[in-house]
Amino acid sequence: MTLKHWALVGGAVACLSSPLLWAAPWLEPGDSRARFAAQKLADRGHMDRTVSTWPLMWSAVHSGLQPSVSADHSSVGAAAAYLLFEQEQQAQPGFRGEYSLYGSSEIPGIRGFDQKTLAKVGTAIDLQWQGEVWALGLHPGYAHDPDDDEELRLDGSYLAAAAGNWVFGVGAIDRWWGPGWQSSLILSNNARPMPALWINRNNTHAFETPWLSWIGPWQFTALAGQYESDRAVPDAKLIGMRFTFRPVDGLDIGLSRAIMFGGEGRPEGASTIWNALIGRDNGQLEENDPGNQLASIDARYGFSFGQQTMGIYGQMMGEDEAGAFPARKSWLFGADWTTQLFEADQQWFVEYTNTLADDFLGDAIPNITYEHSRYRSGYRYYGRSMATSFDGDSEAVTLGAFNFFDNGTNLSAKVSFARLNKEGAIGTVVPNDQIFYTVPDVDQNVTILDVGYGARLFGGWLDLNLQATDKKIKYLGGEKDQWSFGAAWTYRF
Repeated sequence: MTLKHWALVGGAVACLSSPLLWAAPWLEPGDSRARFAAQKLADRGHMDRTVSTWPLMWSAVHSGLQPSVSADHSSVGAAAAYLLFEQEQQAQPGFRGEYSLYGSSEIPGIRGFDQKTLAKVGTAIDLQWQGEVWALGLHPGYAHDPDDDEELRLDGSYLAAAAGNWVFGVGAIDRWWGPGWQSSLILSNNARPMPALWINRNNTHAFETPWLSWIGPWQFTALAGQYESDRAVPDAKLIGMRFTFRPVDGLDIGLSRAIMFGGEGRPEGASTIWNALIGRDNGQLEENDPGNQLASIDARYGFSFGQQTMGIYGQMMGEDEAGAFPARKSWLFGADWTTQLFEADQQWFVEYTNTLADDFLGDAIPNITYEHSRYRSGYRYYGRSMATSFDGDSEAVTLGAFNFFDNGTNLSAKVSFARLNKEGAIGTVVPNDQIFYTVPDVDQNVTILDVGYGARLFGGWLDLNLQATDKKIKYLGGEKDQWSFGAAWTYRF
């Protein structure tokens, strides 16, 4: 992978501003450089779009980029050029493909926005085709010695179609809902992607009517998926919804819900779904309680600071409801900023997460977050939390930095100081011991170091990652090694 046209910011604006009529696709979560680029452009007022819901639609990026970026070349030229490069690689009509090969000494227990592999050894091929209305992605893969006993996978496969300004899709794609770099309290790429039906806006421009234009650019996405069969309630269902809007330059606000319902022995008809949607649960209907709900509110305000940018953000997630608002709350707070040192771009962040319910403001209630009295395998997919990788009843502070050289090489470093399962309580049911439940099973303090490096190699792209902990982390599935060294090589064709 090479990065081209760093100096041609005017050309980048022309290409990124042109309308995209084809269904496709999107910038996936996991590319920290793409997120840095989109966020910096938005924070400096050059891209008036929300950037806290991933996947990020290419149409939103293109239509939102402003001509003012050309006058700010020294600050955002590399960011705009990188998005142009990825547009040329990903968002053109026709066929494209990737082949990947990866290996790791241990499957990391802790993940952030930047992805790591979820098997010790594996390979996959990604074939995609995009037309004016339809888009198709086939991503068959083989995973050797995975944590979930699923060797053959179709993660990343999808079929999508555009209708007006909406995209309808079916498949298993990664998502990240929220402003955090290390964690999302509601939905992240920590677990494998769940097969689902979904709908979202393609171009996230503002309403034209004066009555609603004050909302600013907005995105809405909804999905309906199904959990695996090896859990306390087999084949439970999931409905997820997220609405983000940008009423003021630099301010992104997100409202999210996740509803677990149905499954073997549980009601899942239209009345059940309706009761869940209007909030008639949390014990109100006794044995016919429709399911388990989570809701979150997040906000991020980003702004220019000299030639660079800064942002402050927060997220609150409630496991229950009281007076129409989330209750039994978990919290996330953070700040991020950019620099340009040594002829490279840097993205920095500091982030605090507390998933022990009501521990931050109130009296702590253990064994609530990501757990449920009926869905006793929890808010997890194949043993991994669908939200933060620290899982429930945990507290962590993470310091992180990404360094992006203008030749495409990347460096990253993060350190997290975490207390996992603070109260030592646990109610998670593991129905299949072939699935490694990455759920901390005792109160433990741990320091986690992550170091990453990415560069061109043999016409493709090589990612190296090292994760080290000061002690073995004890999970329900067993202990993870203190050292995990991984390598992944991807070739585009």
